[in-house]
Amino acid sequence: MKRKKLLLSIAMLLTISLFLAACGSSEGNGGSGDGGGDSSEKPEFLTMLTGGTSGTYYPLGGEIAKIISDETGINTTPNSSNASADNMAALADGSAQIAFTQTDVASNAIEGINSFEGNPIDNVQAIGSLYPETIQIVTTADSGIESVEDLKGKTVSVGAPGSGTYVNAEQILEAHGLSIEDDINAQNLDFAESTGGIQDGNIDAAFITAGTPTGAVEGLSATVEVKIVPIAEDKIEELVAEYPYYAKDVIPAGTYGMEGEVTTVAVLAMLAVTDSLSEDVVYDITKAIYENADKISHAKGEFIKKESALNGIGIDLHPGAEKYFKEAGILK
Repeated sequence: MKRKKLLLSIAMLLTISLFLAACGSSEGNGGSGDGGGDSSEKPEFLTMLTGGTSGTYYPLGGEIAKIISDETGINTTPNSSNASADNMAALADGSAQIAFTQTDVASNAIEGINSFEGNPIDNVQAIGSLYPETIQIVTTADSGIESVEDLKGKTVSVGAPGSGTYVNAEQILEAHGLSIEDDINAQNLDFAESTGGIQDGNIDAAFITAGTPTGAVEGLSATVEVKIVPIAEDKIEELVAEYPYYAKDVIPAGTYGMEGEVTTVAVLAMLAVTDSLSEDVVYDITKAIYENADKISHAKGEFIKKESALNGIGIDLHPGAEKYFKEAGILK
């Protein structure tokens, strides 16, 4: 009897040992491969931050989120937000995984300059750019302002200090040997106040960074003959070389009733992601967007093309996006 009990005890110990060894082996394999919690796992949900409900980012984001959901199987929810700067901060702290932002704001965030002074962001990468947000130097046909240099001594709206428009104005003026502090009478006005000031004769010109046609400028063109001040080709090349988030842009003839086209620069609306998403997931997202852009009904959808998706990108591409653009022959 005692011998039987002893054998039974040994058998039970062997069984337990084999069970524990199997568990240990399983856990070991998981730790060295694609086990629980690894960033290579495909998430069930993604949060996409867009912009204000009355702007472009929100409705366009809704359509892009649907494409991502349909094509990848990842339920992607578009949320309204305060747009670019706040979106970068949300990606950094993990409260969102994908977001709209301007290329220049993204670059400033990575470098820790301007509104991100002393607080650089190091965990956000690019998917690709979407459409141009054009820097428009707006004035009237009878103002006598023909070039950026002609702004010297004039009253000019440059947007709120620290805003994207303000930084654009500062950099463009500097490229032409001018400064906001010394060479113009700078006014910190929003778009509606800027065009209202031009109409009333209180200001001579205004920097406006927005997709064209811009509603505030269209409203102005209904009352006065609008002129957009061009930026010369050599200055465009200088700006793009120094600030890689800029890209050349052309405002077509007929915009705001203008007879000819106008050459200028643009920053671009782009999509950025947290680097915690895996290469495979971001590859699938990138491919879904740029291979299905023809399904987007929003007017800006026509600009979303893989051929121009790397224009103005001033931050590193996510490896998943890089893989897609290499496969598509866009990136060598």
